[in-house]
Amino acid sequence: MKFILTLLPILSWLFGASYSLNRSVPAEDLIQQRSPSIYDLTIEDIDGNLIRMSDFKGKYILCVNVASRCGYTPQYEDLQTLYDRYQDKLVVIGFPCNQFLNQEPGENEEIKTFCTKNYGVTFPLTTKIDVKGSGQHPVYQWLTTQEVEGIKSHTVKWNFHKFLINPEGKLIGVFSSKVNPLHEDIITKMKQ
Repeated sequence: MKFILTLLPILSWLFGASYSLNRSVPAEDLIQQRSPSIYDLTIEDIDGNLIRMSDFKGKYILCVNVASRCGYTPQYEDLQTLYDRYQDKLVVIGFPCNQFLNQEPGENEEIKTFCTKNYGVTFPLTTKIDVKGSGQHPVYQWLTTQEVEGIKSHTVKWNFHKFLINPEGKLIGVFSSKVNPLHEDIITKMKQ
């Protein structure tokens, strides 16, 4: 019997099941055991090259779903300012997405040209992706299912929704579209 009790947690971990034998395992521990690190994930950039999230270990990462025809599109300018100002410790990544009223209809080359010409964007842009729904990219699956400040699951509600990851790969802040990239709440989180 002792052998079975010892083996049960191992089998449970292998098959992803939870167990309970007068032991409680906090949900966040189970989530941590099963979910990959942000650094395990990759995505294509706007030119078709591979971005390894692990390349950004040791830096803050601000992930923002972007669009060219949105009322928040001028935030590109402030995203670029933030990137320029904190480039030694921060990378901004723009994730073009066309899921909100078709406000990013262009192809990758058109998006890149728009961002460079109109806002001088030099921070990384990815290929166009889905940030919600059945086609949600794995990076956004990770971002929207991580627990931050006691809140589980996040829904991307509009373009320019922001997720801040610390240099250790933990999600530390989620900011709505209305929050400007240069807002003190974002800057303060990077000073903690």
